[in-house]
Amino acid sequence: MTLTDTNRLPAGTDRPYVQIMTDRCAGCQECVIRCPTGALSMDTKHWVALADDDLCVGCRQCVRTCPFSAIVVEGPLLVGLRFEPEPVSPEHLLGDIGEIRSGLAGWPEALAEAERCLQCPDPTCIRGCPAHNDIPGFIGAVRDRDLESAHEILRRTSVLPDICSRVCNQSAQCEGACSWSLAGGTPVSIGRLERFITDNLAVPPPAPAPSASELSVGIIGSGPAGAGAAWDLLEAGASVTVYEKEATPGGLCVWGIPDFTLPEVVATRPWRQLSDAGLDLRCSTTIRPEDLDGLLVTHDAVIVAHGAGMPLRLPVPGADLDGVVDATMFLQGAKAAFESNGDPAGFCTTLGLAGDAGEQGHPAPEILVLGAGNTAMDVARTARRLGLRATCVDWLDERFALARPDELAEARHEGVEVRFSRTLTALHGSAGRVVRAELALTTQKRADQHPKVFSQKTEELQIDLVVMAMGYRSDPAFADALPGTPLRREASGVPDRRWTASGILANRASAFAHHSPVGRLALGREVSLRAAALPVSERLWAVGDALTGPATVVEAMAQGRRAAAAVLDSRPTRPGRSDRAWSSGQRRVLVCYESSGGKTARAAEAVADGFSARGDQVRVLPIAKVGTPELAAADLVVIGTWVEGFVVAGVRPAKAMRSWLDGLPRLAGKPIGMFCTFAVSPKDSLRSMRKAVEAKGALVVAQAAFGPGELGAEPGVFGPAAFGEELARQATIQAVSQVLVE
Repeated sequence: MTLTDTNRLPAGTDRPYVQIMTDRCAGCQECVIRCPTGALSMDTKHWVALADDDLCVGCRQCVRTCPFSAIVVEGPLLVGLRFEPEPVSPEHLLGDIGEIRSGLAGWPEALAEAERCLQCPDPTCIRGCPAHNDIPGFIGAVRDRDLESAHEILRRTSVLPDICSRVCNQSAQCEGACSWSLAGGTPVSIGRLERFITDNLAVPPPAPAPSASELSVGIIGSGPAGAGAAWDLLEAGASVTVYEKEATPGGLCVWGIPDFTLPEVVATRPWRQLSDAGLDLRCSTTIRPEDLDGLLVTHDAVIVAHGAGMPLRLPVPGADLDGVVDATMFLQGAKAAFESNGDPAGFCTTLGLAGDAGEQGHPAPEILVLGAGNTAMDVARTARRLGLRATCVDWLDERFALARPDELAEARHEGVEVRFSRTLTALHGSAGRVVRAELALTTQKRADQHPKVFSQKTEELQIDLVVMAMGYRSDPAFADALPGTPLRREASGVPDRRWTASGILANRASAFAHHSPVGRLALGREVSLRAAALPVSERLWAVGDALTGPATVVEAMAQGRRAAAAVLDSRPTRPGRSDRAWSSGQRRVLVCYESSGGKTARAAEAVADGFSARGDQVRVLPIAKVGTPELAAADLVVIGTWVEGFVVAGVRPAKAMRSWLDGLPRLAGKPIGMFCTFAVSPKDSLRSMRKAVEAKGALVVAQAAFGPGELGAEPGVFGPAAFGEELARQATIQAVSQVLVE
């Protein structure tokens, strides 16, 4: 049924009902090209959208993507029920570390769930996934019962599908961004379908290419970021060495996530495969900031992926008492205690707890866990398996809890008491050991506001052990070596048109996603993905938690792969290497400009001609089309602008150029050439541009200003082409660190 611009909606309909308000519709076709069911078309006579209710399933994608709010959809969502397997509840929790969450049982369940996918033309689930997995693609392969193709599709973007499918908070990422979720319904079970693929066909190992160069890369850390980088580098034929301070590779995935959530055989799978593929894995090797210079002599590039492993501690009175430990110590000790030859009772004894915990007639020791995020849930649930009673306290309101909702529910089901809106104010001891905790009540109205503490409203708990599990932070010792970190994952400015047009930013996700702003979160993650492609200093990259502070497994893996691609693309070379890239290959030059009347654009083309004449590979783009990928792929960047203003009142670079320079990522020694065009005088335009790019860590190697006579200069007269030739001559790999043409 085709609807018009009336305001009348049918009552009690059992199908979706689409209303097109023709006075608002501009015929832009945004809705038509994104409708997954073909329910929308165009009336080419009046150039407005038409709707067919019989084809509509109520996903509201058209509502979210219409830039003029010209579409209203009423009625139900026509989608099958989502399959939700019940968690496996151990009959006897004590000592049972078997996996809790089950996957899809077989093909009937997997196919039924796959059929719920709309195969959207512009899938918002892909934007919600930090790795940008082709979710409709691998779900389509599941529909075809083709697991090999599903793996091939996943491999384009992920090397950890078996891990991510278990530990990702899908409700705030891919599933929260599913069309059904954005419409207020229940999304496709993307995580379980991804796990179904890996449960039924093992993740294929890396396929290293024959070494085509002497490229050597050192990676510090063997967490998910290190795994992502190492995998892609090995497959490209590079020589890769991973330095890991622990005796076992895997990082937090191994020691920080219990086996009942992520079995160790799954967590260590990537490193077994990487080692078999030729990775040089050096465990029990600690790398300190002062060791970086030595690594840069040994390797062409170094990727810092050591994570954020320093536990946060709450500075309250009594925090130095015996019986107050951090989550790292507790989780690592418990993991060792649960191993085949481990001794859980002995571990409890080392914590100062009674060895008869859980025995009949003896009350179990009480452990207080500070925090209610995922780490805190891991600690508390592990404590229950050790026979301890566990209480978690967090100063946040439960509405804004940081833990995965399913994990919070599982913890409570297992007997963990979780108290929100409370914070620890003091610990009291006896004979030097903690025995009592003092808590104050808090209140919080919004997620973006800190809770308010009511110090006069307190309560006390008798406790035997305190575990501080508020999360982790980056090692401050690396702050000077990794300038610009930790990076804030917040997007600024106007979002890219492709993001706004997709509809992911149109509204918050459904109650299933706990009203997380999935679009804004996803857009913020793009900031860190772009930053991972650029070095923090010459030949040194930072990825994962080392770049952003604590994040997620899938984000870290995606950043590691971005850095690996940047290393392969930038061709770094260590001192003394015989096959230096700049002497054996074309230099890649990016000439970018801001032009109003066309003069600066013509100057940019002339500058580019100067490089081309010397055999360089040149791209010429307006700054509106230049982002991090273009900057990362260039060996040398030339920036040109016209100047605006009046000589008396003040002359400066064009406003668009100033805004673009402000938004640049950290350029970490990237060589930059600059020029401006002017009518009367450039004044301080070049100086202000230089100041802006040097603040981003770039190295300005040449600059020039061109007046009206110089723009059309004859051969032999210094003009844009001559500037390009001079800059091309000077900006060699040997001179970049020395040349400065005023």
